[in-house]
Amino acid sequence: MAQHPLGEHRYALTATWTGNRGTGTSGYRDYARDVTVSIDGKPELLASADRPFRGDATRWNPEDLLLAALAECHLLSYLHACVTAGVVVTAYSDDATGVMREDGRGGGSFTEVRLRPRVTVADASMIEAAERAHAQANEWCFIANSVNFPVLHEATVVAA
Repeated sequence: MAQHPLGEHRYALTATWTGNRGTGTSGYRDYARDVTVSIDGKPELLASADRPFRGDATRWNPEDLLLAALAECHLLSYLHACVTAGVVVTAYSDDATGVMREDGRGGGSFTEVRLRPRVTVADASMIEAAERAHAQANEWCFIANSVNFPVLHEATVVAA
């Protein structure tokens, strides 16, 4: 396997607050938490705070986005791990959950994320390697390696 130089990847986006109702942040209830996230060449993402924090429940919130990033990163890392292990994945879905606790001082943090991937592989002989590939995916996932809370896995693998 050829050695590749270690790369540094940079990401950029624009987050624009669109919730000024005419008086800015003159009071806690006087503004919307609406945000538009944009990246050149991609559809805009309509975001807000989570509903308990006066946000718009129809928009993505930071907690949703963190959970989505972890689930998608594991999925993509897992598919790569399966290719390298000779496992043919034919379907994958994940019902991920996360727990965030407020600290009583206005802040808080996630305490865990639990991924529940359901994977279908092409042949029953691939199930054991497909189960092992989750550990490799966890080691490779850039997002899971960037958080300070456990990202747990409860995987189910079946043959088509």
